[in-house]
Amino acid sequence: MFITGGAQGIGLGMARAFARAGARLALADLDEERLQSAKRELAALTGDDSAVAVFPLNVRDREAFARVVDAAEDRLGPIAVLCNNAGLGFLTPITALRYEQWDHVLDVNLGGVINGVQTVLPRMLDRGGPGHIVNTASGAGLIATTNVTYVTSKFAVVGMSESLRIQPELIANGIGVTVVCPGLVRTNVTLNSARAEERQDQAAREGHAVLQRYGLDPDVVGEQVLEAVLANRLYVHTDRYVAPLIEERMRSLLEALPAETERDRELAPLLRARLAAQSERA
Repeated sequence: MFITGGAQGIGLGMARAFARAGARLALADLDEERLQSAKRELAALTGDDSAVAVFPLNVRDREAFARVVDAAEDRLGPIAVLCNNAGLGFLTPITALRYEQWDHVLDVNLGGVINGVQTVLPRMLDRGGPGHIVNTASGAGLIATTNVTYVTSKFAVVGMSESLRIQPELIANGIGVTVVCPGLVRTNVTLNSARAEERQDQAAREGHAVLQRYGLDPDVVGEQVLEAVLANRLYVHTDRYVAPLIEERMRSLLEALPAETERDRELAPLLRARLAAQSERA
C-alpha cells in the first residue's frame, strides 16, 4: 500500500494498522527525518525491513509523484491500496488571505488527492483490480468552519470520493473508495501548517493545544480505516459529537427546497431508481 503524509499523524496511524495486518508499506512524506523514524518503527513492527519503503515527496509535484510510485512498485510490487492522506490547514483570517495561501492549501489537500488518483488508479484499472482508494478529508468536509481554505478543499475531497465510489469502471474492477472524515485527532497538523506558512502565532499554539488535549489517538483512526477498507465502507467518522451538526446541515438543505411540483413527482422515482442502482453496484 502507498500512504502520502505517512510519516506522522493519521498517515502513520494507518501504516501501523496495516502493518499489523501484514501489508507491505510505501510511505511518502515531506519530512525525511520522520520518514526514516517511521521506517525503523514499522520494520520492527513487521519484522521485515524489506516490507517498508519510504520516499520524500511533495504531493503537489505530479512528475515526482509518478516517479515515486514507479519506485515504490519496483520495490514492493503493485499498489493495491492508495491512501491520499497528506494535508495542511492554514489558520489565516479571511481578511488576511492571499492567493498564494489559497493555492497552497488547494494544491496539497485537493491537488495531492487528484495527483494520487491520476497516478495510481490507471495502474489499478490496467491490472483489473481489486484495489482500494482512501482519501483523507475532514469533519470540516461535511460541516463548515471559518477556516475557509481548508473547508473548501475538504468538501471537494468528500465530493470527489463519493463520485469515484459510483464510477462503473471502479465497481467492475473491484476498486473501492473510502473517505475519512476525522474530527479532532492528536496530530501536529496545526504546527506543521503554521511552519509551512512561516509563522508561529497564538492561534497555532492554541489549536495545537486543543488537539493534544481532546484529539483521538491516530492509531485508533488507523484501525478504523483498516476496518473500513476490509468492509468496503464509504465513510469513516472518528467521532459521534458531529451528529447534531450534520443533522442541522441536512435539515437546512431540506428546508431550502421549494414546494413540490408535478415535475418533481415525475422525476423523483427516476432519481431514486438511479441512486438505488448505483448503491447496489457500490
